[in-house]
Amino acid sequence: MEKILFNKVVEGLKHLYDADVNLKQIQIQQTRKEFAGDLTVVVFPFLKASKKGPEQTAEDLGAYIQENTNEVKAFNVVKGFLNFSISADYWIEVFNKISLTNNYGHSVGSSKTVMVEYCSPNTNKPLHLGHLRNNFLGFSVANILKANGYKVIKTQIINDRGIHICKSMIAWQKFGEGETPESSGLKGDHLVGKYYVEFDKAYKVEIADLIDGGMDKAEAEKEAPIFKEAQLMLLKWEEGDEKIRALWKKMNTWVYSGLDVSYETMGVDFDELYYESDTYLLGKDVVEDGLAKKEFYQKEDGSVWADLSHTKLDDKILLRSDGTSVYMTQDIGTAIERYKKHTDLSGLIYTVGNEQNHHFKVLFTILEKLGYKWAEGCYHLSYGMIELPEGKMKSREGTVVDADDLMEMIVADAKEMTQERGHLDGMNENEREELYSTIGLGGLKYFLLKVDPKKGMVFNPAESIDLNGNTGPFIQYAHARIQSLLKKAEELGFSKEYSDVEINAKEQEVIKLMNNYPSVIKEAGIAYSPAIIANYIYDLVKEFNNFYQTVSILKEEDKQKVAFRLCLSEQIGVIVKSSMLLLGVNVPDKM
Repeated sequence: MEKILFNKVVEGLKHLYDADVNLKQIQIQQTRKEFAGDLTVVVFPFLKASKKGPEQTAEDLGAYIQENTNEVKAFNVVKGFLNFSISADYWIEVFNKISLTNNYGHSVGSSKTVMVEYCSPNTNKPLHLGHLRNNFLGFSVANILKANGYKVIKTQIINDRGIHICKSMIAWQKFGEGETPESSGLKGDHLVGKYYVEFDKAYKVEIADLIDGGMDKAEAEKEAPIFKEAQLMLLKWEEGDEKIRALWKKMNTWVYSGLDVSYETMGVDFDELYYESDTYLLGKDVVEDGLAKKEFYQKEDGSVWADLSHTKLDDKILLRSDGTSVYMTQDIGTAIERYKKHTDLSGLIYTVGNEQNHHFKVLFTILEKLGYKWAEGCYHLSYGMIELPEGKMKSREGTVVDADDLMEMIVADAKEMTQERGHLDGMNENEREELYSTIGLGGLKYFLLKVDPKKGMVFNPAESIDLNGNTGPFIQYAHARIQSLLKKAEELGFSKEYSDVEINAKEQEVIKLMNNYPSVIKEAGIAYSPAIIANYIYDLVKEFNNFYQTVSILKEEDKQKVAFRLCLSEQIGVIVKSSMLLLGVNVPDKM
């Protein structure tokens, strides 16, 4: 309809004022809710051509377009804004097209391939609440890009080496007494995380003892025996010591098994895995080559730096004085390797918290400095941190919220809430447990995704599973209500075949929102923001609930209207399910 109206605006300005306006000046937008109408044209840019005031210009143009456009049934003017009401017949035609379109809202045919990186855990501890937002955000963005027709590669880089990994290994050797996930009953990542904490406890005791012996704190931190053992272990690992490598592989395998369980519970997956143990040496050759070509410079101590003064960024070290690389070096090398492996890659999206904003600005600047044109397609999907209501949710370590604990708790809360409501008749125990998980995890995901990624947020577990307001369960319940309606209609023998039918204002409002779905998916893909999808679904479900509560469906005497309203409800259910899946959220048929 926007295209039709656009063309009529051009035609009307030519007819009324013999004016050829700049097409970029034609602004068509959704009419604001407080005014009557469906689409609004802003007339201020046309005043030079009309040589009239905004209201008279809008009246002239509105009258011409209404007279010459079958789809326009009325218009009204609010200062310089021309609001058009579109005919009911047009909206019925729109709905008919929607209901006949497979995978409505999704695009096909894009030749672009995009890689989305998310999660990127350390193998010395389990995932936490921040990882949940990261995983849900990256996974959802991947789904949204797929819906926009892109080929998407989901990936993560696992931080599986370094001093922090050795700390867990040393502690396990000292205090573990051969403990395994099987003997302890702990998930592998939790078991290894336990020994990371044990290392820290022992380390602090040794530091205190050295300080009591007269050593200053800074020196004590370096000289603590357990820390020096971890340093020596890292050196042996880098030299390829067989026993150290064997222990490293064994404990990392425990972690990977534990993480796989967490990923399955979250409902996320990956197409490719990268390991820091394979990538940490990448980039050194690139930097040395850049130094030879004078793209980088070397200081007197032998360290190599990138001069970024032209971008007002501080210079960045790329190789230490001893020739070892830093994180930036391996990120440069890994990016280059990914583009070598996937020659059709047109974009690389890093899902990382906003504390790394500077890091990625520097990374992309250096890649551009090295002449890689594809660096323009690199994007940091930066997201804000999550805070918790004071006094809620402390992890085993007492500092962060454990992801597994939180998911288990939220499902338990959903179970309690669902059992209190009832509505579980006819469901066996497995079906009930699946429903609790669907509601709890759906509420968690939706709550973390409905906020714009760039914004920080406060996460309240109780609010996330509330059946009222902008929550996942509120939307899930609408889907279940629709399925119940359709089942009842089928049992009563109602038909969904209709021909000539008149629709009311409530039905038109629902169809208008349904009509926006493709553009919402596109907008969310451009902005890399699942929040756009989430808040669209909420608006659609609110409009459906308004329709459901005020318009009779199965008790309507006109069978044509019954059939149409059943089809309308069914299609809303399809869009709700489709859009929630873009967020990684499942919707139940019964709730």
